[in-house]
Amino acid sequence: MLTRVAVVAAVAAQMLTAQARRPDAGIDVQKYTIEARIDPEKQTLAAKVKMEFTPDADATEMTLGFHQGLDLRTVTDGAGDAAISQRLPDSNVRVSFPQALPKGKPATLTFEYDGKLTGNEESPVWGIKFAAIHEDNAYFMYPARWFPVNDYTVDRFSMDLKVTVPTGFNVAASGLQFSANDVGGERVVEYEFTQSGFPGSFAVMKGNPQVVNAGGINGTFFFRDNSKMSEAYGQELGKAMEFFTGLFGLPPNRRLAFVETESGAPNGYSAPGVVFMSPAAIGSQVNTRVVANQIARQWWGVLLSPASRNHLWIQNGVARYAELLYAEETEGKAALNTMVKDTYVEALTVEQPPMIQAARLEDYSPEYWAITAGKGAATLHMLRGIMGDEAFFKLLKQVPDQFAGKSIDTEQFKRAAEDIAKDNYTGYFLQWVESSGAPEFTLEYATFRTKDGFRVNGKVMQDLDLFRMPVKLRIETEGNPEEKTVIVSGTSTEFAVETFGKPTNVVLDSAGEVLRYDDDMRVKVAIRRGEQFVEISEFLEAIKEYEKALQVKRNSSLALYRVGEVYFLQNNLQEAANKFRESIAGDLEPSWVEVWSHLYLGKIFDITGSRERAVNEYRQATRTRDNTQGALEEAEKYLAKPYERERPRF
Repeated sequence: MLTRVAVVAAVAAQMLTAQARRPDAGIDVQKYTIEARIDPEKQTLAAKVKMEFTPDADATEMTLGFHQGLDLRTVTDGAGDAAISQRLPDSNVRVSFPQALPKGKPATLTFEYDGKLTGNEESPVWGIKFAAIHEDNAYFMYPARWFPVNDYTVDRFSMDLKVTVPTGFNVAASGLQFSANDVGGERVVEYEFTQSGFPGSFAVMKGNPQVVNAGGINGTFFFRDNSKMSEAYGQELGKAMEFFTGLFGLPPNRRLAFVETESGAPNGYSAPGVVFMSPAAIGSQVNTRVVANQIARQWWGVLLSPASRNHLWIQNGVARYAELLYAEETEGKAALNTMVKDTYVEALTVEQPPMIQAARLEDYSPEYWAITAGKGAATLHMLRGIMGDEAFFKLLKQVPDQFAGKSIDTEQFKRAAEDIAKDNYTGYFLQWVESSGAPEFTLEYATFRTKDGFRVNGKVMQDLDLFRMPVKLRIETEGNPEEKTVIVSGTSTEFAVETFGKPTNVVLDSAGEVLRYDDDMRVKVAIRRGEQFVEISEFLEAIKEYEKALQVKRNSSLALYRVGEVYFLQNNLQEAANKFRESIAGDLEPSWVEVWSHLYLGKIFDITGSRERAVNEYRQATRTRDNTQGALEEAEKYLAKPYERERPRF
């Protein structure tokens, strides 16, 4: 029986796949000319949009993405004749032309529409706010489809945008602002975006933004509740832009506007020259991961983009890997290694589909991010290991330069890597991009004495028949350790290594560079899947995943702790207490489970009226001196005043 999550994901995936096959693939939009009027008091948008396009084949209709909360009043062609529009069940509208359009002949359609956008309307991306109008601010992101969108994230276009707002409001949008006038109690702002890309995102805010200059980069901050963070983010912006300019080449924009959105909006979204961030993402300390990810998208996503949604791993994978590269630059190699492990766990939480079939995935779903971003970043990190740093970083700079203002697909990316490295990567891309699954290595070996030292004869076994990849072999000896690269190919690969010192141990992929399964990884993946189920209150499915982890590693403190959390949320306090005690007696990985298990035990005793036992647990929590996520402050809080049960979530 399918869970609610599986049903929703399946339906959404079918809708997205159907969208990718609709007739809009036969239409190429060149330009939009938009006049938009925003009324913050009434929370309304009224717009007139002229779309210039060319059919790639003879056409009688087109299907466009269009926000459900907007009412399409009229659609007319270049001669002023009315077209027929029909709302479809999803976030789309079908437009039938007054006359059939011949292939290759430029045409225009003009749309007039209006509507109220409070942010509570059904979004084209379920559960995420991409457009909303409030009394003192408004934001409109391209994924909201607040204007008719052809071939979402694929069809690049230019745009002239004219926005009318009340006097006292300011507008930030993609492109060059060439006009801003106050007339009759209104402010009219005009932007033009002449390149081919994905403009169509803008923000409105009452009052003046804060401008921060750092390292020759101008940051304009439309922060409201988090205005005190503008200066800190401006300084981080300067550092990040300098780093990524060295990595990817000259930036598409040297002026960036940062816009604070609201709860329910995505943590970050990067439009040409405009970065949107939710309040939670901004936080009380600079979120360097979000900054790195969104700034990298000014190259990967803005300057160049995937040729279709099946190649999204290039854009999202590089953006995610940019977080790791920035951490390596600012915090060192250890930070990179830690984030690589976390990325590998995320990549393995979803086994299907292959990255090359990403169009099947629901936009912005956990599966979408795991495949296109997590596995995309993992694939790039492994490619770096194969190519070497010099060639790999040359690739990251050459591709944006070669495909600036264009689309790129996986084959083109692969050929660029091969041209630089002078090597063949067909097998590598076949395994990691076009296929699913990851290997699990089994190593057998024997050591023999030779006249010059020792020989290690061995065999690497794994279950992917088409797998082929260089893997490092580390031979620990009584002297210095030795390393050899073994080309693991197919299900069984034999090797022989000569050493001077006597071998004491042989380890395959000791640095964990290959995305693969072992017992430790299976535990982490199962726990991550369980956490994802908890986020959507699917507690039974979460416990099933945590139990999978415990089947592999019975004393996993984190898995036991997570089970205790679920029981606590369900008000099953005795079982919760049992699991928290088991967690404390487990492997204590990570170490913070100890302090938080004591905190939960204290809460359970407070709920059941055992105040003395609760105080004892809070004191034990303070003795750990572990303040992960404010644990010590929480312990002090409940030492002073008993914990009171919140309303259960089920």
